[in-house]
Amino acid sequence: MAEQSIGTRCVQAGYTPGDGEPRQIPIVQSTTFKYDTSEHMGQLFDLEAEGYFYTRLQNPTNDAVAAKIAALEGGTAAMLTSSGQAANFFALFNICEAGSHIVASSAIYGGTFNLIAHTMAKMGIESTFVSPTATPEELEAAFRPNTRAVFGETIANPALDVLDIEAFAQAAHAHGVPLVVDNTFATPIYCRPFEWGADIVTHSTTKYMDGHGCGVGGAIVDSGNFDWMAHADKYPGLTTPDESYHGIVFAEKFGQGGAFITKATTTLMRDLGSIQSPQNAFYLNLGLESLHVRMPRHFENGLAVARYLKGSDKVASVRFPHLEGDPYYELAQRYLPEGGSGVVSFELAGGRAAAEKFMAALRLAAIETHVADARTCCLHPASSTHRQMTDEELVAAGISPAMVRFSCGLEDSADLVADIEQALAAI
Repeated sequence: MAEQSIGTRCVQAGYTPGDGEPRQIPIVQSTTFKYDTSEHMGQLFDLEAEGYFYTRLQNPTNDAVAAKIAALEGGTAAMLTSSGQAANFFALFNICEAGSHIVASSAIYGGTFNLIAHTMAKMGIESTFVSPTATPEELEAAFRPNTRAVFGETIANPALDVLDIEAFAQAAHAHGVPLVVDNTFATPIYCRPFEWGADIVTHSTTKYMDGHGCGVGGAIVDSGNFDWMAHADKYPGLTTPDESYHGIVFAEKFGQGGAFITKATTTLMRDLGSIQSPQNAFYLNLGLESLHVRMPRHFENGLAVARYLKGSDKVASVRFPHLEGDPYYELAQRYLPEGGSGVVSFELAGGRAAAEKFMAALRLAAIETHVADARTCCLHPASSTHRQMTDEELVAAGISPAMVRFSCGLEDSADLVADIEQALAAI
């Protein structure tokens, strides 16, 4: 399958029916599984046999869809989670504990920033944030002896900054730690971070992978490239006996390509839950089958809208990495040469009042907290998700009171531009 095109993998990877079996992935809507003997079930609990015993840990539907995502990213193993937030938390907490430290890009989704900076801090895990284009010296200064992971987003939500993946990977590996990259906006259609040195990839599958606003979900993919045993002192959870599984050493028993996901499944999913429902996994697979067809349309629409906005005197600034003149244009050409997302961020020249008038005048684009959907949606953070903040606080957080996030769907680009044009005329 790895030798086939990514489009073919979108359609075919993860599930191959046998003779007379269902062509579509079956939805195994069962919480539990029956066995003939306690001995057989005991082997499952001891991780000595393959199989299923409780859907909170694993489910055949979920595993098939996870295998497809692993094939798309070029990884060795993957798992589904209940949300993108759960995926990022599990990916980091799987290798961090109280006393650990994380180096993270400052240009990441606000929810993930809060997760790392505040929630994980309450667990005793510290963090340092750096620019996604930090110099080698700035990156070097961020590391500590207790650093256990580096984190960033391929294309940041909503700032749309592009991560210098290779630079972050080199810095991480120089300190013997893995790079975790959230690839939600680019998807493996436009960027496969493993090819640039990343070790773990996460996704909010709620976005482009689902693509239709059907189900919340997340995914974690392991590249199989990070040698945990070579840095055994940093990752005792993977390299020393786990007494909750009769002394299993995950890195020895499941190898470099399987240890990370097996540990996350058998310990974190076991203890914390956050499983994706088989029904949502089924919906996700339907979205994945057309991902390679949809992403070019999202990108083309985003570029058309960005170019139109750049030419309007009612727009103060436009952010779209593939727009000529964007501060991340060169990085986008390097890491995303064929395209990126369909999300455009821009600021209205008239400030907050102009942004609110613009939003009220939209007819085709829907006002939603969602993003990366088949239907175009739009958000004014200052009057919705961040309305509790003053203008000064918004600016300090890197969000202009006049900023609008416009997520281009699959409609005709001329209709999207026409909707924006009439909305701007109302200002």
